[in-house]
Amino acid sequence: MKNLFKYAASYWKAMIAILLILVLQAYCDLSLPAYTSDIVNVGIQQGGIEDEVPRQIATEEMEKLLLFVSEDDQQTVMDAYTEDNTSYKKEAYVLKDSVAEDEHTLRKLKEILQIPMMMTSGIESGSDTTKQMEEKLKEQMSQGMSQGMPQSVPLDDMSMFDLLKMLPAEQRTTMVEKIEEQMSEMPDTILDQAAVSFCRSAYKDLGMDMDQTQIHYLLKTGGQMAALALLGMVASIMVAFLASRVGASAGRDLRSGVFHKVVGFSNNEFNHFSTASLITRSTNDIQQIQMLIVMLLRMVLYAPILAIGGVLQVMKTNVSMSWIIGLAVIIIAFVVLLLFLVVMPKFKVLQNLVDKLNLVTREILTGLPVIRAFSTEKHEEERFDDANRTLTKTNLFVNRAMTFMMPVMMFVMNGVSVLIVWTGAHGISDGQMQVGDMMAFIQYTMQIIMGFLMLCMISIMLPRAAVAADRVEEVLKSETMIHDPKQEKHFPEDGKGVLTFEHVFFRYPGADEDVLEDITFTAKPGETTAIIGSTGSGKSTLVNLIPRFYDVTSGDITLDGVDIREVKQHELREKLGYVPQKGVLFSGDIASNIMFGNSHGSDDEMIEAADIAQATEFIDTKPEKYKSPISQGGSNVSGGQKQRLSIARAIAKHPQVFIFDDSFSALDYKTDVTLRRALAEKTSGSTVLIVAQRISTILHAEQIIVLDEGKVAGKGTHAELLKNCPVYREIAESQLSRKELEAALNEQTDGKEDQIHG
Repeated sequence: MKNLFKYAASYWKAMIAILLILVLQAYCDLSLPAYTSDIVNVGIQQGGIEDEVPRQIATEEMEKLLLFVSEDDQQTVMDAYTEDNTSYKKEAYVLKDSVAEDEHTLRKLKEILQIPMMMTSGIESGSDTTKQMEEKLKEQMSQGMSQGMPQSVPLDDMSMFDLLKMLPAEQRTTMVEKIEEQMSEMPDTILDQAAVSFCRSAYKDLGMDMDQTQIHYLLKTGGQMAALALLGMVASIMVAFLASRVGASAGRDLRSGVFHKVVGFSNNEFNHFSTASLITRSTNDIQQIQMLIVMLLRMVLYAPILAIGGVLQVMKTNVSMSWIIGLAVIIIAFVVLLLFLVVMPKFKVLQNLVDKLNLVTREILTGLPVIRAFSTEKHEEERFDDANRTLTKTNLFVNRAMTFMMPVMMFVMNGVSVLIVWTGAHGISDGQMQVGDMMAFIQYTMQIIMGFLMLCMISIMLPRAAVAADRVEEVLKSETMIHDPKQEKHFPEDGKGVLTFEHVFFRYPGADEDVLEDITFTAKPGETTAIIGSTGSGKSTLVNLIPRFYDVTSGDITLDGVDIREVKQHELREKLGYVPQKGVLFSGDIASNIMFGNSHGSDDEMIEAADIAQATEFIDTKPEKYKSPISQGGSNVSGGQKQRLSIARAIAKHPQVFIFDDSFSALDYKTDVTLRRALAEKTSGSTVLIVAQRISTILHAEQIIVLDEGKVAGKGTHAELLKNCPVYREIAESQLSRKELEAALNEQTDGKEDQIHG
């Protein structure tokens, strides 16, 4: 898991930018439910009025309010207002600007006027309760008048407010206190709504256009909501862009890192990682990492921000229903844990199954001619179907688990919505909350659940990507056995290419015994050194030590007196022209393949190399000549043509040391002889090593090394080895007739006599 975060952490600057933008996006998303609540509560239910203290009130309405306010608080109220007899159709009091901007004073005014406003509204509504109070009050006052209380207006013509004005201040205060005690148990929501309703009535009484006020509020709030939604959309697009860029960059860097690491692999590392596995790790695994990094930046970072912000907003909206969110989170966590326990083991084998399918596919496609020749198509189809079915079953299991998760999550979300509506309806009925608050709570809850849902979706992808990251890291952290020296040396500028093996021993990593034992010889410039032996004698292993595909276990290999382990691999390989046992061509054309090691060479050099390698005879027959296309692996040319192009590629490089690892095996005898003759002229100043199976290829070599079970069984010329080396003589007798052996021996003897007389 840590590898995933390590790959993403290298782009920490972009991640900080993404985090800041996500905070902005979360702010926008979390603000929208509050605006929805305001539109429903204030814009629709309250007619666009959000004041809980009247900013403008008619003088007569103020007098009614003050009837229910104590003498000490009356002065506080009057100090907050100023008279305005011109702006409205009635004389009015207007809240001072300094007070309107002071939240503390407004809160104090609300506490003073909240219950008086409710009492005033109740009396003005003419409800049955109010009428009963009015009748009871008139009855009390009529009893008082009978005791000599003065009266100027008949009681029947008086309103409730007129009656209250007539009451002594102490009696009125006592009555208000009793009413306040009865109202003290009322929810704050009812008192707030009553205050707003009074403010609306007060404004309407002054002749203000309430329809215009409502439309103005709806347009203003809706515009702010639209602006926030637009800002959130822009933030989301920016996050998607940056996250995609980080993911793509991480994928690019990982592919580059894996490629450069693999290019530096020795043969030992290639034996540890199969080609199919390296391809899977470079493509499918990195693709999984790239996708997850994008999802991490877009969802995993956003989910906790959204969830935490949603919880804070819920606490502001309604704490009493927060248990519903806790219940939903517990259910989601249980589902995620269950999925982890069931699905995680499958992810650990999924990538290995992809490796296996790639391996089987690659083997079948590359070995198709052999499969057809042996009529084993049915068996190979069954082998492919077996790997394919196993991978399909595992994928289906994982996908079914994911499809199980989504309906469960939707059920939880819908169930929570129903539970909120059920609980919220009782709260609205009891006056504890408003409809808009319930709608906002639903939206906040959905946002919180969506945050956890996003984490759940990532939790399904995370195990597979974590496995993929570990597999990629395994390649990147693998120790390459072949290293450049810390203190490098250089080959002498006047070096000729003298190659020396001094008591070389070699054992494959992990093997119990040596493959090569005590190999000692010197290959000189202008001479051909041939290596021959039976199959498995170590010929190819020996020449693979020269370009350092492997390093010797003990002993030394020197080139111009410098140990090849003490120079950089690049400098060493610049001196070599290597033709492998199996000719390898690259997609492109003939020219690009010949000039592969000398990209800045001229056309004359290319044609000369092709002519020496005897490749011009088939190149000239092609319509496009050297521009003729070569398909991947050289599948559109024959084995002999592939070998000749590989030889031409080495010649065009102009190396000091030529290494031919059984590179003439696919050539007919005539082409072989002609090629070696032309090659001898071209390489007269170079060191030439030839690994061969055919005696005819090495008859004229100045030095022949005979290998037998990893040891030097003989060393010398063809004639010398026929006389002195039983192993060589057995090989020669198996390939040449006695006449040919005698002729070769006589030819070799005559050549030596000519050299002596010369």
